[in-house]
This record gives sequence, C-alpha cells and structure tokens, in this order.
Amino acid sequence: MRLNYEGLKERELWKEASVKLPCYDWKAMCEATEKAPVWVHFGAGNIFRGFIAGLQQKLLNDGLAESGIVAAETFDYDIIDKIYWPHDSMTLMVSLKPDGDTDREVIASIAKGIKADSSHKEQWTALKKVFENPSLQMASFTITEKGYAITDMEGNVLKVVKEDMDRGPDKARHAMSAAAALMYARFRAGAAPIALVSMDNCSHNGEKLKGSVLAVVRAWRENGLVPGEFEAYMSDETRVSFPWSMIDKITPRPAEVIERQLEEAGVGDMAPVVTGKNTYIAPFVNAEIPQYLVVEDRFPNGRPALEKAGVYLTNRDTVNMTERMKVTTCLNPLHTALAVFGCLLGYDSIAAEMGDEELKKLVEHIGYDEGMPVVTDPGILSPMDFIHEVIDQRLPNPFIPDTPQRIATDTSQKVGIRFGETIKSYMAEKELDVNSLTYIPLALAGWLRYLLGVDDKGETMAVSPDPMLSELKGQLGDVKAGEPDSYKGQLRSILSNQVIFGVDLYDAGLADKIEGMFCEMLAGPGAVRAALQKYIS
Repeated sequence: MRLNYEGLKERELWKEASVKLPCYDWKAMCEATEKAPVWVHFGAGNIFRGFIAGLQQKLLNDGLAESGIVAAETFDYDIIDKIYWPHDSMTLMVSLKPDGDTDREVIASIAKGIKADSSHKEQWTALKKVFENPSLQMASFTITEKGYAITDMEGNVLKVVKEDMDRGPDKARHAMSAAAALMYARFRAGAAPIALVSMDNCSHNGEKLKGSVLAVVRAWRENGLVPGEFEAYMSDETRVSFPWSMIDKITPRPAEVIERQLEEAGVGDMAPVVTGKNTYIAPFVNAEIPQYLVVEDRFPNGRPALEKAGVYLTNRDTVNMTERMKVTTCLNPLHTALAVFGCLLGYDSIAAEMGDEELKKLVEHIGYDEGMPVVTDPGILSPMDFIHEVIDQRLPNPFIPDTPQRIATDTSQKVGIRFGETIKSYMAEKELDVNSLTYIPLALAGWLRYLLGVDDKGETMAVSPDPMLSELKGQLGDVKAGEPDSYKGQLRSILSNQVIFGVDLYDAGLADKIEGMFCEMLAGPGAVRAALQKYIS
C-alpha cells in the first residue's frame, strides 16, 4: 500500500491494516480548494499535519466543509519535496494510547503543499493567487516562536529581515516578510478581509505575529515600497485580525517502533528522512491523543466551523487565561522540571521519569502544592482536570517517544514564564508566603546544575541548545561539579537577572535557597539524587 491518491483506492487493504480513510472525495476537495481557498497554513511540520489538518479532516468527513488547507512552508523546503509531493500531501496519523495500542488515520485534508519562497517563481505565484482570492478566510501559523523573531537578542534587526525591508515585497525571504508580501498581493487584489492566526505554542502569539508583520510593512512604507493605504489596511483589525490562541498537543519525532508497525501492516515508504535543514520527519506522524486548541473568535471574513471539530472559540481574555493556566501551572513547568533532572539522572524518556518516585513527586508538588494556589481558571477548562490528565495520563504514556533532552532546549527562554509567573503571584498575594516555595526553587537549582554539563554520575553530558548557553556558562565561571568549594557566588548575576526569571530572585527572597540547593548538588556523584530525596521527603 502506498500513501497517495492512487494507493487509497485499495480500500480493503487499508481496512485490514486498521487504517481509517477519508470519507470525502479527495479530488473534489482539491478542486474546491483551487477554486475558492478558505484556509492557508504556514508551517508544514508535525503539529500541523498531526493536529490542525485533522480539524479540517473532521469537517470534510462530516460534510461541513468542501475545501481543504493549502500548506505553505517558510523554512525547510525539503519537507514539501520529500514528504508532501510524493504522498499527495497526505499524512498517516498514528495516535498513541497509554496501553500501547494505536489509532491510524489517513489525513488527506491538505489540498497541496507549497514552498513560500519568493525566489521560486512558480510556487510563489501559486501562493499569491491563494491570497488574492477573496474567499480566503484565514491564514494560520505554526512556525515556532523563533519564526516570529525579526531582531536578535540585542534588539538589532536580523540581516535577512533588514534586506527584506530594503528590497520590498517581491524578494521577501523571512517568514514575516513573506506573510507581509502575500498580504500586499491581497491588498492589491481588492483588500478583502482575513484573519492571520498564530497557533504556535507561545504566549500572546497573535501579538507577536502582528508586531513582526507590521514592522516589515511599516519599513516598506517608510522606504516608499508600498503605499500608506496598505499599512492602514494591515493595521485595521476589522479587516485584518490577529487572533490569539492556545495550542496543546505533544507530537514528538517519528518513532522507529511505529515505522516498523506500519511496515508490518503493509504500508510502504514510511521511512523518515532528514532534510537539508536537519528536520527529522516521516510520512507518518505519531502523537498523543489529548489535544487542545483555544482561539479568539475574531474572523472578519468568516471562518470554518472549527467549534464542530473540537476547537474552543472564545474571547481574548479567556485565551490568555487558558494559556496562562497551561504554561505557568498545569503542564509546562512540570515538563521543564522533568527535562533538567531527567538529563542529569540519565533518562532518555519523559515517560520513564514518571516511573521514578522522586521525580513524580517533584512535579506533583510543583503543580498541585505550589502552582494550584495561584492557578488561573479560564472557565472553559478545569485546571484540576487538566493537570490530573497531564500527570496521570499524558506524561506517563510510555508510547510517547519524547525526551528530556528535547524539552530542555531553550530553557533560559522558558523559566521566566514557567516558574517566574508563579513566584510573582506569591509575592503579590498577602495570604501567601513566597518563602514557602520549595519545589520551584529546587527545579531552578536543578537547571543551573544542569548547565555545568556534568550528569549525576560525574560524567560529561551534552547540554541542549539555548540562545543564552555561552553567556550562562561564562557567568558560572569555574564552578565545578564535585567541588562545592568552587562556588564563590557565581550565581549572583544569573539569579538577579529579571530578563531570565521575570523577577530578581534576591528581591523575591528565594536566591539564597536556590544557591544552597545548587551547592548541595555539587557535592559529587549522586548529589543531585540526594538533594531530590532530601526535599521530596
């Protein structure tokens, strides 16, 4: 069996392989999309293929939509060449159950994949045509938080973005410049309304998208490359809206065991590929079953019936509260704590860590004991139900091949939200004592110990990529694992850094506690485990 339009004609074979097939006419869907596109999505990776495309699949299956999604890739064009085109833009979705069983479904709601590359004339023209059509209601994005950045850590405009600003819409290369250029094509074709919806896993994502796109548009207007009317159109949210959203679903890299299972079931050509940009991606996506998408309901040109596919449509405040609930209490802090301690203790699976009594108790204490007293309740989701699902079902799922090493990436960019917001809430509440916090400080001390690049056995370990890694290592100076006396206050510049933690931890009264825990973990092999046991008990 082959994953493409012709291959799906062997319906009985797919049924024998326990694979659910689309209930609609794929060719008719593609024709409808070509004639009157409704939805284009930037970022053709796994979270899109394994979650967002499935929303439109449900609408198509239920007869609530006729067209599909146009997938536009802004970064790694090999994904289109090697994953989309050979399989008619279809994905084999494998949902991973905690008992090891799987659900399999062919997601065929992507009408076509396009390279959002202005230097590829044919592809760029096709994408501009989509944007010029007044039927287009939304353009969504999953390009990672880095995709919205148009400046470096010092606030300087990135070289590629500066060149885009100087050269204009026809030669746009950065994702934000490409989005602005395509919107200029829409403006020139009649300025029909549209919603630009970030669905990336970052706070205030709509604000980030709007700020970056408008910065490019403003530069073009100042350089005389576009008229002022275009900037006015892009700034008018009754015509171009930037809804906020919260997304949650774990879609780890393709697992070998799933590839083997599919091959044994008779599905061919499922091997992953490594692209020129080092993306590890396969024709299938394996992911957990729980998924959440909460979107601010501001669509000036209408929208698909997303609420009938399980999306929560609401107002901005509720989106923000849902994001805050997840990121500061119910999921992300637990993930980060597991990531740094998992690396230190030699784990290569988040699920395996949840079988470790001390680590499981650590995240329970962080979530239930320290987070829940200040949790934000969005109303549409129960924080207690959400965190119970995370701790009891999602994190322990042994068939989610997610690693602490992946989660530990860019931790310096995360701790301010994942832990700093809770610390600030304790400081602001008269009824709460910030000095009562133990497990959040322990997690922060664990992260700082992790930065030394030595595990709890005293052996050198790799530290995941982080934009502040070299700076942080420099500030740690000659602190050495196994030599507590090597610590002579080197953490002071880090713990007082409000950019990292969102608060000066000395002002918060927690720095001394974190320094003490950090020094305990320097004692020698087994010191990290000993510190965990001491505070958990």
